[in-house]
Amino acid sequence: MKKSSLWSLRLGFSGKQASTIEKLGLEKFLKHSYDSKFDTEMPAFLQDQPKTTLELKQVRELIKTSDPETKKEIQKKENQATAAFKKWWIAKMRNDKFPLRENMVCFWHNHFVSTSQKVKINYWIYQHNMILRENAFGNFKELTKQILKSNAMVRYLDNGDNKKGKINENLSRELLELFTIGIGNYTEEDIKNGAKALAGLNIGDDGAVYRKNIEDNSDKTYFGKTGNWKADDLVDIIFEQKNIPYLITRKILKWFIYDNPPEDLVVYYGDYFRKQKFEIEPLLTKIFTEEFKKENSGNKIKNPLVYILQLCDELQIENVDDAAVMAFIKQQGMDLYNQVNVKGWDGGNSWLTSQIYLQRNNTSDLLCSGKSLNRKVLKTMVNGVEKEKSEYEKTAVKVVFDSNGNNKTIIAELSDRLLFSVSNSAQKDMENLLKYDFDPKDPHADFAVVRVFNYITKLPEYQLI
Repeated sequence: MKKSSLWSLRLGFSGKQASTIEKLGLEKFLKHSYDSKFDTEMPAFLQDQPKTTLELKQVRELIKTSDPETKKEIQKKENQATAAFKKWWIAKMRNDKFPLRENMVCFWHNHFVSTSQKVKINYWIYQHNMILRENAFGNFKELTKQILKSNAMVRYLDNGDNKKGKINENLSRELLELFTIGIGNYTEEDIKNGAKALAGLNIGDDGAVYRKNIEDNSDKTYFGKTGNWKADDLVDIIFEQKNIPYLITRKILKWFIYDNPPEDLVVYYGDYFRKQKFEIEPLLTKIFTEEFKKENSGNKIKNPLVYILQLCDELQIENVDDAAVMAFIKQQGMDLYNQVNVKGWDGGNSWLTSQIYLQRNNTSDLLCSGKSLNRKVLKTMVNGVEKEKSEYEKTAVKVVFDSNGNNKTIIAELSDRLLFSVSNSAQKDMENLLKYDFDPKDPHADFAVVRVFNYITKLPEYQLI
């Protein structure tokens, strides 16, 4: 696979950026990615959603006093806003010229997990998402502080139940175990005292605030330091610890390059991260530029989002249905802002179970045959297989290839763009599909090349980057 194609898939969600990477070079591409602007205006679908604590209280009172039909209508509007948010985000991932920021937002939302199902307030989920976007390439310590005091995180990890004299340890525990330093690097006393420091941190209009009547102002000992610590203090103390850089460095390597990151690389890049005072941008630059020089393709299974967006891009499908993309990745276990638990998606082999593989293959068949992927069709799929009478619309599909080539050069072109390795049997199969007398000028040439592409998408090697 060409480096530009591989790294377009790694840094974005498809091969769409390959030509830009080739033209600019990786370092300039990264610079453009870091400097890319994004829209900060609140989307229209959130305009009528409750935002302040007063508005939330009013909605709760309305629900209490409403008849069943009105309650159902309120819930329907909330569900529609939740779906609109996911479609809005998927559209950003698809359309951004430099999609690394959105890829990092996706990474961070799987690190600092807060699910819409538990949080329930769409505006808080949007705020959480915007914190991640604004700080995607910023400072890990500062990002941790902001997320810790987000309404979404406080609600998700039950810190509203954490009060002086009635401690809830959820947020304190996950801050250490999953968000920063990892298991084995702290004590149960650190968790208990961290929870005391977070007692009283509850939802507010612009983010979580301490409630004076339920916060704990006693001295607490945290990692050997004693004082009347609060949320920011906890983060400052955690980031003084020896092993702080390694958990997040390992997760970044896993998200972008290796399902099983070599431990020596985790330490090497982690030590560099500490020297950079936990600035994310220089860490990413070092990882990507150094790993770019290596032959390391085929070490990571594509997640469902990359799989479906690459498929749509390669087939040049116009008017991609973001609701269908949302439904597809949900079926594949990657429902945005709805991870199964606080640990987030495992990735790796969990992205390629036999059922997921079957559904991927059948989705490729569907799209390559010129059928539109939509939610109705996805709902009729049983174990990834489409029922005979599914409703679908036709859509034009075409795979880019050099029309001045021959069967072998076109096969090589597709392989270089799509596969990290090609077995002898796969080469023979492709040459049987695109025979020696293939004429790229023939009216049916596009159809023949799509057939080869369809075959390639079903190879195990295609699932890897």
